[in-house]
Amino acid sequence: MQIIPRSALILGLAGVIPFVWGAASMLFDPLAAFSTATFGPRFIGPYLQLSYGVVILSFMSGVLWGFATRADGGEAAVGYALSVIPALWGWIMVGGGPTSASIHLIAGFVGLLGLDWHFAQRGLAPPWWMALRVILTGLVVLTLLPIALG
Repeated sequence: MQIIPRSALILGLAGVIPFVWGAASMLFDPLAAFSTATFGPRFIGPYLQLSYGVVILSFMSGVLWGFATRADGGEAAVGYALSVIPALWGWIMVGGGPTSASIHLIAGFVGLLGLDWHFAQRGLAPPWWMALRVILTGLVVLTLLPIALG
């Protein structure tokens, strides 16, 4: 396993902050009040986590598309097709109430990890990619659990 580049790790962890903030604002009323007063109601609890989660799934579709550009022929075509799944998943599956939406987001991020593995196994992702993705996916799933568990 390769060492994760420092900048990729820092930026990846920074990308988890909205998930952590959302979970923390659900668990601590003073933080929810501060967030609502300072940033508005869209930036607390499940509202923040669910909308941001769909954005990140879409972003990750773009990352996977970039990996697919490194392949040729049929492998590239499969890679392009697979790369759109996270964005479509977020768009189609994340709706309804917060509990079902968070469960679908968790499934989307776990599925994304499988797609990450697919691209890594084909040498299309950097050698350190899976180490980073396991850390980030684990953190995201942990922060979404309070919503999923109701």
